[in-house]
Formats: sequence, structure tokens, C-alpha cells
Amino acid sequence: MRLSTKGRYAVMAMTDLAKQSGNKAVSLADIASRQEISLSYLEQLFARLRRGGLVKSVRGPGGGYRLARHANETSVAEIVLAVDEPLRATRCAGQGSPKGCMMGGERCVTHALWDEMGRHIHSYLASVTLDDVISGKLSQDAAQAA
Repeated sequence: MRLSTKGRYAVMAMTDLAKQSGNKAVSLADIASRQEISLSYLEQLFARLRRGGLVKSVRGPGGGYRLARHANETSVAEIVLAVDEPLRATRCAGQGSPKGCMMGGERCVTHALWDEMGRHIHSYLASVTLDDVISGKLSQDAAQAA
């Protein structure tokens, strides 16, 4: 799976927002500073996140953004998909597309492998919430598995 900067930065920014917000709005300038992400890039990402129903904007003094739902109700997969990042590992035109990536339109011999891996990645990211990331649960799970 190829996860671009757009998807990674969106998850970083949403995690920062979840960690900082509480009941107050958080400015994008503050998130940009803490996460070392361009403010103009964050503005583009948050426009998509707002359209996706993941954040709410607050206008006026003390304005900024808040999570639209609790951190334990927002999955990493939702964030990545909201910024238009496909969660697939194949190079074919799209999920469920009968047309493959080869010159003649057939699927490559490893298509099923990459397609299944993409499904597992999506399933995993759908199972991880912002709260899991903030709480350090993922680090604890990795340590227990080792």
C-alpha cells in the first residue's frame, strides 16, 4: 500500500487535534507548528476533513477546529479516505475493476496478493481509532506481541 504525505499528515493533524482539543477549538497554526506541517497544506486537508464530517470549524476569536466525534469513534481509515487517499495496494484502475494493470488489460500474476494485502491494511486502519494512537495502545500492543 502506498500512503502519501496527504494521508500521513491528515492522521498526524487529527491526532494532534484530538490530543489538544478537549472542549476548546484548536487553531491550524498551532497544529502546523507542533507537527511541522505547512499551514496552507493543513488548510487544504481540513477542508476535506470538514466535508467528510470528521471535524467542525469554529469561527471568531478562539476559533479553530474540533473533532466532530469523540476520538474513540474516529478511525484512521476514515481520516485517510476523507482526504481522498485510496487504501489499496494494487496498481489497477480501482477496486472491483475487471480491467487489470497489464498492457492488454489483464491482471498481473500477483494481483490477488496485493489486493488481499490492501484489504488487510484497510481493515487494520479501520480498527484503529484516534484514541488508540493517543493513548499509546499501539505501542503497548506491539510490545506484548514481541
